[in-house]
Amino acid sequence: MTTSTTETRKLYQQVASAIAESIREGVHKPGQRLPSERDLAEDYKVSRPTVREAMIALEIQGLVEARHGSGVYVTDAPRAQGSAPELDIGAFELTEARRLIEGEVAALAAATITDEELVELATIMDDMVVENDKDVRGEGADRRFHVTIARASRNSALVSVVETLWDQRYKSPLCRAMLERARQVGVRPRIDDHQEILLALKARDPAAARNAMREHLGRVIDNLLTATEIDALERARSEVAARRVELARRSAI
Repeated sequence: MTTSTTETRKLYQQVASAIAESIREGVHKPGQRLPSERDLAEDYKVSRPTVREAMIALEIQGLVEARHGSGVYVTDAPRAQGSAPELDIGAFELTEARRLIEGEVAALAAATITDEELVELATIMDDMVVENDKDVRGEGADRRFHVTIARASRNSALVSVVETLWDQRYKSPLCRAMLERARQVGVRPRIDDHQEILLALKARDPAAARNAMREHLGRVIDNLLTATEIDALERARSEVAARRVELARRSAI
């Protein structure tokens, strides 16, 4: 998909708008299955994560629905709409920005962090373990961990940026929907990743802190990709299980 210099919409929104337009024009009719994620990615020359964000955006708009083990279908009565509304930032885009920014924040913090702040981070990690065990929503301890590192950088502008990126997780309908799907298949804050970050900060090693943070957030992106794939696989397994039960009932007649 090509983007003109005057086109400022995000890629996922461009794809969502193009598919919505094709639905309005009757290319994809109510009840019809959309092409596969791979085919859509090739058609629009975008990544598969972008297609996934576009599909979630279209679901939020009520234009399509995911059916167990079958794919994504145009709804029977899609709502009329002029153009796709701005749904803000998706989880892939947000986490990519965090990876770039928070890696440098961690490197700076490694040179300026205090012993007291290191103790605080260790305490927050204990809270993170409890939140994971109790399945607490919102990842409050995870947010505190990353914001505490930003504050240890002694740069108020960076603190503001990190806080803004975290808050965007809750403000963006698209991001919320994607993170909730990840949570439903068991994705939680990785304790071992945060331990590696803390060890690098304790060593006052900027390069190690940068790498640990970037690797952590890179794995977050990988987990989001895996989670959406698992979501689709679980829907397929549920459908197969239901079919087996139905066949067993029919064979017993």
